[in-house]
Amino acid sequence: MDDAAKAAPKPLIWIGDSREMVRSFPDTVRSEVGVALYQAQLGGKHVSAKPLRDIGSGILEVVSDRRGDTFRAVYTVRLAGRVYVLHAFQKKSKMGIATPKPEIELVRQRLKRAIEIHAAWEKQNG
Repeated sequence: MDDAAKAAPKPLIWIGDSREMVRSFPDTVRSEVGVALYQAQLGGKHVSAKPLRDIGSGILEVVSDRRGDTFRAVYTVRLAGRVYVLHAFQKKSKMGIATPKPEIELVRQRLKRAIEIHAAWEKQNG
């Protein structure tokens, strides 16, 4: 077994409505996102997880296509010891592959919130 398979999964922290949004995805998409998040919890990276460069390092986006629809889940591994799911959504625009600006702004806001939550957790458990 490799080290990732032996490691205890890092806690998964959902920010905002990200959990409810993932639960609303079609079953196949929800399964792919779930596997990707679990791999992140073990310290790995799913083949569908790509860096979300608009925000900075340690922010990844899982992109899953199903029947012409695109679903995305954004998470961060930037904060030690935990995986924070920042946002999940269905991409509505049919133009281009870029993540829409309003979604990027929401991810930025939720990243700030995750940093606050993480700092409080570290202070309490430090």
